[in-house]
Amino acid sequence: MAGVEAGYFVRALELRSGAELRIKQCDTGDVGCVVWDAALVLAKYLETSSFYRDGLHTFTGKSVVELGSGTGLVGLMASVLGAHVTVTDLEDMQELLNINISDNKHLVTGSIDAKVLKWGESVKDLPPDPDYILVADCIYYEQSLEPLLRTMKELAGKNTCIICCYEERTMGNNPEIEIRFFKLLQTDFEIEEIPLDKHDEEYKSEDIHILQIKRK
Repeated sequence: MAGVEAGYFVRALELRSGAELRIKQCDTGDVGCVVWDAALVLAKYLETSSFYRDGLHTFTGKSVVELGSGTGLVGLMASVLGAHVTVTDLEDMQELLNINISDNKHLVTGSIDAKVLKWGESVKDLPPDPDYILVADCIYYEQSLEPLLRTMKELAGKNTCIICCYEERTMGNNPEIEIRFFKLLQTDFEIEEIPLDKHDEEYKSEDIHILQIKRK
């Protein structure tokens, strides 16, 4: 993805502290180059009071892996909240991920780095049995469903909490893809949907769902 710096625009997301995550997006390129609505919804959900216990954020000190990170927004939010995060995507997304990590490192209270991961391939270079796996808007391409689920199954330990956020789409074959994904998912995982009233007050939509998933 040569030339990211030459062809980008910035999406700013205000934090509760008043600071801003400033995420660079490419004006050309793959779908991963854009901050999608589901990523915004998930990032802001992580900031909600649901994750605080005795004034401390649940993610503080925890290990987190994000799959299909794209611009890195969700993983960056987790690192701002105190988690030790590995954001992952294909080789051609690494430049953009590292630019966004560098641009926002002054807000990070945990840690964050980027690694190459192709779904369905070995996860040996990732933290084993992370506390959390984050997945935003990755249910849209039929050929990727089984590789994504293989990666989730291999990476998740019995205590790993997977938080998945996706936008429900009705165009083309998207409904069939979603049905197939959840059918496959239920083979090895238990699924609980987070009620809409638990989402961020501003960043929520009836078309965007947040799921909490655990190994059976």
